[in-house]
Amino acid sequence: MTCPKTASTTKALRARLHRIETAGGAKPEQDTEGPTLSEVFATVATDAAAAGFVLAHLPREERPILWIQDRLSLRETGRPYLAGSAEPPELLYLLVSRPVDVLWAMEQGLGCAALSGVVGEVWGDAPALDFTASKRLALRAEAHACPGWLLRRAASPDLSAARARWRLSSAPSDSDPYDPRAPGSPRWRAELFRARWKTPGTWVVSHEDGKMRLDPAAAPHAQPTPQVAQA
Repeated sequence: MTCPKTASTTKALRARLHRIETAGGAKPEQDTEGPTLSEVFATVATDAAAAGFVLAHLPREERPILWIQDRLSLRETGRPYLAGSAEPPELLYLLVSRPVDVLWAMEQGLGCAALSGVVGEVWGDAPALDFTASKRLALRAEAHACPGWLLRRAASPDLSAARARWRLSSAPSDSDPYDPRAPGSPRWRAELFRARWKTPGTWVVSHEDGKMRLDPAAAPHAQPTPQVAQA
């Protein structure tokens, strides 16, 4: 039996995607790797680093981004807020009750030619988000050349078909070139622990002027070797 509220949300999403698709243009051609499904795990569940990292990767195009949250993600972290972003993309926001609804909405959005990307936030280790579900999303993203991002909070990195899997935490921002007391561009500590087309590693990532910069993460400082005084 289908919940009337869920059915209403589903019908509204279908209608909106249809209107956008009929008014939108064609998709750009794929590159060598092509748009696919990526997964980002927040090291600290309520840290905004993971969302900021995803936002920095979203394409800046005339076509909108579909951002979907389940209710637990909204309760713990709030809605995505783009007012402070440089050239923020147009955002279509959808709130659903359950993780399974996030996955369904993502699959529908990834097949819409008028969207430039789809982001889904799922809180915790949802049983619905298994390998089969992630495989469906990855194949859908690649078939329609639409990048998909799964934003995971309070979750463990179980088996997944996501082509790139990241762990994200905040890092101190760059210094402001005009005011040393003010924060500069955002930075994150990003660990790519699984990838199909890239070599895993850990970087300090910054985003400035619409470009991503990856610097090798500094190793932890070694403790100095004690000096023994000569007699």
